Amino acid sequence: MNHMLKALGALLLAASTTTAVHAADTPAQAAARKALTDLVPQARIDAIEAAPMPGFQQIIVGSQLVYVSDDGKYILQGKLFDTATQSDLTGKRLAVEVKKKLDGVPAARRIVFAPAGKPQYRITVFTDIDCGYCRKLHSQIAEYNKRGIEVDYLFFPRSGAGTESWDKAVSVWCAKDRKATFTAAKGGKTPPLLKCDNPIADDFALGGQVGVDGTPAIYTDEGVKIGGYLDPDQMLARLKAAGKGGLATR
Repeated sequence: MNHMLKALGALLLAASTTTAVHAADTPAQAAARKALTDLVPQARIDAIEAAPMPGFQQIIVGSQLVYVSDDGKYILQGKLFDTATQSDLTGKRLAVEVKKKLDGVPAARRIVFAPAGKPQYRITVFTDIDCGYCRKLHSQIAEYNKRGIEVDYLFFPRSGAGTESWDKAVSVWCAKDRKATFTAAKGGKTPPLLKCDNPIADDFALGGQVGVDGTPAIYTDEGVKIGGYLDPDQMLARLKAAGKGGLATR
């Protein structure tokens, strides 16, 4: 296997976190599935379906999407664009999967900072207590809220389990007043060390599933990855540009 295929295998394995449940494959799906699993036997396929371009199937593995020819001979990795609509078809399809995963996180597992009135938009932010831009974002939380943006936090301590950042996340979650302790920690105050049942490991695993590769990692309510830090005005403009009219129109 050459370097390109090794890179593809590593990428897909990093995204492989859930086992798909699927109906009986068509011949094209079976050929595409075999081609991918021959290259990456441990890959766990979330979905396999006809691609928008004729002659190919699209296979979703975690936060990745690859295109495999109906005969299993060719594999493409990259973004597929529709020239007529000038839209990113790969991104749109992946956003559907991300939305499903994020919608599966109950409100009780989030730390939510919401506007006083009805939110116009909602973003999910994977955050690290010690990340500089995460702290900058939270220092402006009132301004995001003033612009009608609800900010739902999930934890993604980049340094991993057993590290200081991870322990801070656990301590924030276990605090009597999570929001106040979260804000204090974002301001640089180390929270008292606490332990309890917590969702940090689940949040961290979910981040891997949806493609978090740095913090803050920000997703719209439709599963679109915005990317990193944006100031309140930039965030509002990006959310408006993302479409769907926000939460108020639903």
